[in-house]
Amino acid sequence: MAESENRKTPTPAYSHKYGILGGMKTTLEIPDPTFRKAKASAGALGIPLREFVTQAVEEKLSLGSKRPGKPWLECAGELAHLHKETKRIQKIIDAEFEQIEAEDWA
Repeated sequence: MAESENRKTPTPAYSHKYGILGGMKTTLEIPDPTFRKAKASAGALGIPLREFVTQAVEEKLSLGSKRPGKPWLECAGELAHLHKETKRIQKIIDAEFEQIEAEDWA
């Protein structure tokens, strides 16, 4: 599909119990610098801001469970086998800190 054809494609209609819905109008509060970057990017691509935002939201939603930002969660639970050893070491540390040395009394 040519890019010019893609721009002319209307918002798809969705069947709903209240009738056929074309698109949902909403208001978003976006920080000014983010808005300016989005507006400039949309202009550079030759598409309206609403289409740019729609594409960005769809792209974010398509990531699903592959969301970046917390890669350490992929390793969660890999050290569970060391739980007993960690408790054993912590008991030794606690026992050492409970003992009062003679020079600490002075």
